[in-house]
Amino acid sequence: MPLTQSECFIELSSFDDLARYACAFREFPRRVYSQEFDGSRIISSSLTLANTLVIFFTQMPKFGRYISYQVNAGKEICEIVESTKNISNYAPIVHMESKISPLSVKSKKIPDQFYPIQVKDLGSLARLTYDPEFPDEQDLTLYALPHKNSWVMGYITQLDMDDVIYNFNYVELDSEPTKHFIKYQGSQGRNPEFSDNFVHGYSYLPIIKIKNEHTIFGF
Repeated sequence: MPLTQSECFIELSSFDDLARYACAFREFPRRVYSQEFDGSRIISSSLTLANTLVIFFTQMPKFGRYISYQVNAGKEICEIVESTKNISNYAPIVHMESKISPLSVKSKKIPDQFYPIQVKDLGSLARLTYDPEFPDEQDLTLYALPHKNSWVMGYITQLDMDDVIYNFNYVELDSEPTKHFIKYQGSQGRNPEFSDNFVHGYSYLPIIKIKNEHTIFGF
């Protein structure tokens, strides 16, 4: 018997986290929606699992047609704008009067649960983002969220068997991350480090910070 399909809303820590999720290091930015949710206007982008539409959202800071995401002098700039006249990455915002899908918003059990698997160190987590089967279509997104009295950060992988199994491969952090990327250069044998600046010659992994601990991550 097929599982019930539903929506799962996960609030992010800031608008910049949503802009980073929709645009950072993507040749084609994700589509973004605005809609009414629990009495306020939110802006969101989604992740489609086998039986669950995961909707990452934050409060909409202002009305506009696009999310503009650009890097200037090594720093990211995230804005809502009306036009695409400047050089930037743009995620189109679709303003909705109705819900963005017909799925049930809240159910007692989320159909797709991530299985938490602890990774030894940050370097191993960074190397896990390389997918030899799809080397040109890699998703580099790392997710950081509070857990118990500290924070964890992880990467989602999946096993396609009779049923799809989702893993949340994570490392434990000493404190809440305050920077938005992991800087990594394996060729020099250096350990990854947190960074807010872009320097030529390094690879960067975007960190999407989740506001509250959520049961879908399996903890």
